[in-house]
Amino acid sequence: MYDQIRYEVTEPVAIITLSRPEAMNAWTDEMEGEFRDAVARAEADPLVVGIVITGDGRAFCAGADMNMLSSLSSGGDGGGIAAPPPPGGDDFSGKYTFLMKSPKPVIAAINGAVAGMAFPLVLACDLRFMAPDAVLLTAFAQRGLIAEWGLSWMLPRLVGPAVTLDLLFSSRKVGGEEALRLGLVNGVVPAEALVAHCVGYVRELAAKCSPTSLSIMKRQVYQQLHVGLGAAHDDAVRLMVESFGRPDFAEGVRSFLEKRPPNFGRLGA
Repeated sequence: MYDQIRYEVTEPVAIITLSRPEAMNAWTDEMEGEFRDAVARAEADPLVVGIVITGDGRAFCAGADMNMLSSLSSGGDGGGIAAPPPPGGDDFSGKYTFLMKSPKPVIAAINGAVAGMAFPLVLACDLRFMAPDAVLLTAFAQRGLIAEWGLSWMLPRLVGPAVTLDLLFSSRKVGGEEALRLGLVNGVVPAEALVAHCVGYVRELAAKCSPTSLSIMKRQVYQQLHVGLGAAHDDAVRLMVESFGRPDFAEGVRSFLEKRPPNFGRLGA
């Protein structure tokens, strides 16, 4: 069904693999279309609790395909990449930030190099686990570009403005251990165990946590980055009261009292 990605579901996990290994999984319009379609399929599938994104071969994604960049540098539109965004979009409807609106946890399994426009892609994921020998680099300043696709909003919220500017100015390579120290990733895992670790993380969530609760908490975190404490507090109270009336709350209490694993319903089931 797909040419530039692979998509597989093994309950409760959907794995999306960027698969142009001969080009270090460089991003194309076709890959983007397939990627968005796969994410939508995972969101609609009640078997899927979480989504893992990784790359095929030695890279996660080396950024934009050079044919796209060559077209842009020659005055073309790079396959539409230079078109202005459509009107009416919200904060989480961007090229990659739509992942932040997904109702399901999205985990980046960073198996290899992440460069250029792939950097905001991994930051738009909820969690990031990285192989120790993988590298992250922004690359934009070295191409005469700017902090693309919401990166200037996302990156300072993870590492602060000074580190952000260092990474943007220098385009230096950041390995797994430094990425962990800076707060760019949640953990460093040997490459051969990386995807299995991320799959195991989702399995643990599926076994113990309410998918509805995960979805609402994810929305709370991202939406409330924009508001003050008072508004965030009041919204949390409203959502808490709503949760008292859901079957997941009753099941959560019963399973605790009965000393057994909870049996929560899946999203969309």
